[in-house]
Amino acid sequence: MKQPARIVIGGGIVGLATALQWVQSQPGLPLTVIEAEPELARHQSGHNSGVIHSGIYYRPGSEKARLCIEGKTLMEAFCKKHGIRTEKCGKVIVATSSSELSELEKLVQRGQENGVPLRRIHTDELRRLEPDVAGLAAIHVPSTGIVDYRQVCSALRDQIQQLGGTVRLSKRVDRIDYDDHSVRIGIADGSEFQATEAIVCAGLHSDRLYQLASCSALGTDKPRHDGIRIIPFRGEYYELVPERRSLVRNLIYPVPDPRYPFLGVHFTRMIGSAGSGHDPVECGPNAVLALSRHGYTWSDLNRSDLMETLRFSGFHRLAWNHWRMGLGEIHRSLRKSVFVKSLQRLIPAIRTEDLVRARSGVRAQAVAEDGSMVDDFLFRQTPRMTHVLNAPSPAATASLAIAKRIVQLHTAQ
Repeated sequence: MKQPARIVIGGGIVGLATALQWVQSQPGLPLTVIEAEPELARHQSGHNSGVIHSGIYYRPGSEKARLCIEGKTLMEAFCKKHGIRTEKCGKVIVATSSSELSELEKLVQRGQENGVPLRRIHTDELRRLEPDVAGLAAIHVPSTGIVDYRQVCSALRDQIQQLGGTVRLSKRVDRIDYDDHSVRIGIADGSEFQATEAIVCAGLHSDRLYQLASCSALGTDKPRHDGIRIIPFRGEYYELVPERRSLVRNLIYPVPDPRYPFLGVHFTRMIGSAGSGHDPVECGPNAVLALSRHGYTWSDLNRSDLMETLRFSGFHRLAWNHWRMGLGEIHRSLRKSVFVKSLQRLIPAIRTEDLVRARSGVRAQAVAEDGSMVDDFLFRQTPRMTHVLNAPSPAATASLAIAKRIVQLHTAQ
């Protein structure tokens, strides 16, 4: 059986976008996407908030800023072309205390440097946009949108297959070997793929596959992570009961804490039935350490995953530096009343009975040995392979632009 010339490992939105870009840029060469799960977009791509981000948050000149802004335009065009519903609903970023006003101004400046359309608004304008929100001042970002990224992933798969690519599910990689002319990808079921080159977009397992490839290239069993390890953080959501969805017209965010790459507990209207007030509204997420790389609840415990996290020196430093925040997130996870208090900072009318438990997601956050959380997209290379080591939010928004960047890097290797 003829083996594919190119392989993309990972069937999330970044992997699928990369596969499509690769097959479009080099048509005629066989390409196969291999995904560990029995369905595409099972983890981060299928559990995110569905926001098409504007690019306001990210450091000017960073990969995140550039690729988010470029990717937003590409994503909107892709969805329009393939009949995927989007809505440019806009968002407000709200300062609820005087201590947040300086950070709000920094966000205005950052957004302006990134070329994001925005307006600095005061209370009267905020009440017009979101009558139930309490705040001293806010930023209105009208270009922010919403979409269902699972639908995007389905459309990407269809395009890959129409161009001659193949998508293979339930193919969990457990071995990577090199010879003089190819990369051999071993699968847990005993099968093997062989390719001349490969790109790895493995999300929650990206560091492990980078380690496998690095060890094989160096001819050693000694683990190599380049000082980077994936630490899984679970974000838990509540949902507003239908009769209270009118409290949220569009997207409502707090001013984020600049020490962390998380955006804080916010309100997100999701793509559902058309029309404001009818779409589901999610509230969250928090950010707690997941006890498994697929740890969607407190009971999802994988001892191997947890011990790998606990043995990592970078996690020790992260925990030591931010233990107060960590305990606060755990407290909010375990007590609904505490979660409600966080939401009431933005919408005082929210009550405990307005919320029902909803889904959760696990974020693959790259952490360095010094305990810092990697804040930008991160790419690494091994012979004939390119690895995406960190692609958290806004990776879904930026996915089509990330794909162009990855293929460019890989081709130049």
